[in-house]
Amino acid sequence: MVDLESEVPPLPPRYRFRDLLLGDQGWQNDDRVQVEFYMNENTFKERLKLFFIKNQRSSLRIRLFNFSLKVLSCLLYIIRVLLDPPPQGNKWYHIFWVTRCLPLWGLQVSVALISLFETVLLGYLSYKGNIWEQILRIPFILEIINAVPFIISIFWPSLRNLFIPVFLNCWLAKHALENMINDLHRAIQRTQSAMFNQVLILISTLLCLIFTCICGIQHLERAGKKLTLFDSLYFCIVTFSTVGFGDVTPETALSKLFVVIMICVALVVLPIQFEQLAFLWMERQKSGGNYSRHRAQTEKHVVLCVSSLKIDLLMDFLNEFYAHPRLQDYYVVILCPTEIDVQVRRVLQIPMWSQRVIYLQGSALKDQDLLRAKMDDAEACFILSSRCEVDRTSSDHQTILRAWAVKDFAPNCPLYVQILKPENKFHIKFADHVVCEEEFKYAMLALNCICPATSTLITLLVHTSRGQEGQQSPEQWQKMYGRCSGNEVYHIIMEESTFFAEYEGKSFTYASFHAHKKFGVCLIGVRREDNKNILLNPGPRYIMNATDTCFYINITKEENSAFKNQDQLRRNNASKSFYHGPSRLPVHSIIASMGTVAIDLQDTSCRSASGPNLALPPEGSKETRRPSIAPVLEVADTSSIQTCDLLSDQSEDETTPDEDISTNLEYAKGYPPYSPYIGSSPTFCHLLHEKIPVCCLRLDKSCQHNYYEDAKAYGFKNKLIIVAAETAGNGLYNFIVPLRAYYRPKKELNPIVLLLDNPPDMHFLDAICWFPMVYYMVGSIDNLDDLLRCGVTFAANMVVVDKESTMSAEEDYMADAKTIVNVQTLFRLFSSLSIITELTHPANMRFMQFRAKDCYSLALSKLEKKERERGSNLAFMFRLPFAAGRVFSISMLDTLLYQSFVKDYMISITRLLLGLDTTPGSGFLCSMKITEDDLWIRTYARLYQKLCSSTGDIPIGIYRTESQKLRTSESQISISVEDWEDTKDTKEQSHHRNNHRNSTSSDQSDHPLLRRKSMQWARRLSRKVPKHSGKTAEKINQQRLNLYRRSERQELAELVKNRMKHLGLTTVGYDEMNDRQGTLSYILINPSPDTRLEVNDVVYLIRPDPLAYLPNTAPSRKSSICNTTGADTREETQL
Repeated sequence: MVDLESEVPPLPPRYRFRDLLLGDQGWQNDDRVQVEFYMNENTFKERLKLFFIKNQRSSLRIRLFNFSLKVLSCLLYIIRVLLDPPPQGNKWYHIFWVTRCLPLWGLQVSVALISLFETVLLGYLSYKGNIWEQILRIPFILEIINAVPFIISIFWPSLRNLFIPVFLNCWLAKHALENMINDLHRAIQRTQSAMFNQVLILISTLLCLIFTCICGIQHLERAGKKLTLFDSLYFCIVTFSTVGFGDVTPETALSKLFVVIMICVALVVLPIQFEQLAFLWMERQKSGGNYSRHRAQTEKHVVLCVSSLKIDLLMDFLNEFYAHPRLQDYYVVILCPTEIDVQVRRVLQIPMWSQRVIYLQGSALKDQDLLRAKMDDAEACFILSSRCEVDRTSSDHQTILRAWAVKDFAPNCPLYVQILKPENKFHIKFADHVVCEEEFKYAMLALNCICPATSTLITLLVHTSRGQEGQQSPEQWQKMYGRCSGNEVYHIIMEESTFFAEYEGKSFTYASFHAHKKFGVCLIGVRREDNKNILLNPGPRYIMNATDTCFYINITKEENSAFKNQDQLRRNNASKSFYHGPSRLPVHSIIASMGTVAIDLQDTSCRSASGPNLALPPEGSKETRRPSIAPVLEVADTSSIQTCDLLSDQSEDETTPDEDISTNLEYAKGYPPYSPYIGSSPTFCHLLHEKIPVCCLRLDKSCQHNYYEDAKAYGFKNKLIIVAAETAGNGLYNFIVPLRAYYRPKKELNPIVLLLDNPPDMHFLDAICWFPMVYYMVGSIDNLDDLLRCGVTFAANMVVVDKESTMSAEEDYMADAKTIVNVQTLFRLFSSLSIITELTHPANMRFMQFRAKDCYSLALSKLEKKERERGSNLAFMFRLPFAAGRVFSISMLDTLLYQSFVKDYMISITRLLLGLDTTPGSGFLCSMKITEDDLWIRTYARLYQKLCSSTGDIPIGIYRTESQKLRTSESQISISVEDWEDTKDTKEQSHHRNNHRNSTSSDQSDHPLLRRKSMQWARRLSRKVPKHSGKTAEKINQQRLNLYRRSERQELAELVKNRMKHLGLTTVGYDEMNDRQGTLSYILINPSPDTRLEVNDVVYLIRPDPLAYLPNTAPSRKSSICNTTGADTREETQL
């Protein structure tokens, strides 16, 4: 082995630590060279330049001293003029010679010496190689004219009384003032500084012109009228103001020439100054000025950061923000990089907004603009994304940078951020509140398919309203719908509440039912004092604590409610006979009179998977008294709670043994092993034991595993849910998860077909291949063949997602044009199909299912205009497609972010309702349908009691469908016309039947006959002269219209059937005549307790978490699938 130490030479003495400590003299013989940097700044010239020019403080002092000298020289000139005796003798002599006393001469010489020395020194320091550039400068020439004669007079005493135009130092004073202001604002680059500088320059220029003219006229007139300074001032003001009285005029030729020169100079200089001032004023108006520091420290304000501000976005924000009483004194500062829009400017000039809204043009990435907005003193900062951008990912990147910039500048300012794509959400996890648009959008669209009108329910809950919409309408449904739309979510500490304080120590369902029975409020959730998680309907086993925060739905919060006892309420009802029950009273003061509740317990068998057990009581009870409902217990009894294990396949579905075995082999329950983006909340779902191959996800193409090429060939038992989207974004994952959640019964799972314009990527396919009955197909809703292949004829719901490529248009509100026309085509071709559409602009809802000649739709349009005139924020709520949940716009959820400033829990509650977050012990949103067998319950209060006592469900509203009460039903008219024609043309119809049997196509001869019948019927009616012309003409027109519609539907049906035959699809099940034009649907949020139930009512429920009743080991046992299959794939999450 080689000895390494012997090969390494010893260190020189100067590098040994011991020698350094002992002070070895070998260090002095070192050959290293010490280098000093920045030696050029140590010269005498550089030190002077640093003091006089570079250093801001010393330079500012020098400028101030120079300005004082110039002003002093002008004052000494005025003193010399005032002390000068009246001239006598030769008039030209007095122009070149003046009388100057010795002390005054000494002061002027001193000032001239100092000024000249300073000018020469500054010229030397700023010299850059060109001496003439320094000499020919106007300030240097003026300095030589005013200072050198005084210095010469020191050596030539006879020149002491020589006239020197010292008044020209006013221009040097103006120059020194400009330099001084520039030094003052050198480090403050703001438009306000430029505006101040320009105004100062304009004023100083005007003063210098007047002062020069005064002194020049006064001196030149020493050879004429011998004017005083005051007379010269009077002459200059009259002349420059273009008044010209003529009482004082110059006499000498020199003075007249001087006046001409000064007027010419004023005509050239002043317009230039005014132009620059006007330009800066316009720029300041565009940039919006500044939010003062004094106001920021004494008043409260919030900052709204947007990339582009449109009038709709502004009005939605202002109406929702200022809808809360405690925010009336807040200021809103808008920080936007673009120039203010004309419509926005017009709105901000309204007195109601001009005093509270300040528009600043600037960028959130600049600290100067954030300082202008006083971001560090703001109560909150709202950062909104531009959803109309073609590249939504780029819009998210801009939002992320704005959030980072604000957080860096003002770390303590609360952030409310809106993001578009879910994969970008983890970049802004530090924000206090985040709303991801695509997450909410797809989850809401998914719940619309299983809980109808969920989008309308959420939209009404997150909008601030007093429930006064529609109260002037003659329609009863509009009054009920408008009044219930005023319900919102509020919170209160239990021990401070009148609603819930008496239920301390009671179960949650007991408190919820009795609070609704007594006060008309709906308790939906709680939060422990030591826990940040909100629990929606934690179930009957949850015991209420005094420190719990209660979340409830009501028309107003408890602090704004007035309470009346039962005796006072009865006296009021007796004195006011027009109130016939609690439903007529304001919701916030309802005290429901429920009567005596029977205490006999009903059969509490396990509920079915489809909904709660609302079966009739035993027959024996009917003979003695009306059907009764079990009471809601104060403390949950284990024997009375229906603990159905949704994780066990035996109790979930009522199927045959063979079907149950096959189902169990197909599905399992667990957490999805692969998520397409970071930040998604894991949800317990129905999953496949093994993921299916990617090739099997393609619906319209066969592969080696199956030979199906259309949806009909799969033989699905349940109807389809079709989603038409442009691309398979990661947000579409949130559409699938709520529809495959573990609490959805397996027999009710609908197949999902994704109709995509562009093929999906492998990351998305790897995420959805674990879910059962999820397929995709490349196609468009523009193509009828693609619609038929994906199974539109037997689909339960068709979801049309707004395309990103069409979200922006040159003309406002035209971004939805293609979507609206395509959906209208679907509505005409498949009238029985439930179509759920997303639009970019809420104002375009009026075009959905558009009927130009429908009187009822026109009446609703007038009602919308009236509600908007009354100042309603929900004027569009009475549009039938929105009320029925057929259309919504994600921009309506912007208010969710705005409400979070006052209600910081709204985003969490909304995410729990939509299934985006799953908290252990928290319930979920579902629905149940009222059938004829359930009408024995009669009222909403009894339904509330039945659900709370049996299943622990909490109802929060009703989705009601009823027929439109028109004067004459279209279907009745159509049928009557058909019957009348059948009696008139029996021979023609029998001849048509014979031809129909012999024809190759069963539908080709339908529409010619209808047109021929319509023409014959119209000719017969035209020959008759009716007695009652008005009513009869209206009836005739209505019949003609219905016949035209019927013939048109027949033609469209024939077109669809022919395409189905051409594609090899069966036409069985295609119902072309089923039309929903005769019905309307609407939502009643938290209706009054005595609201009568009707057939086909869909009740929204918050059902307790089934896992809350199970042992803690159940989830881990059932979710073992994600531990084995998802260990490797979780690391491949796409960023």
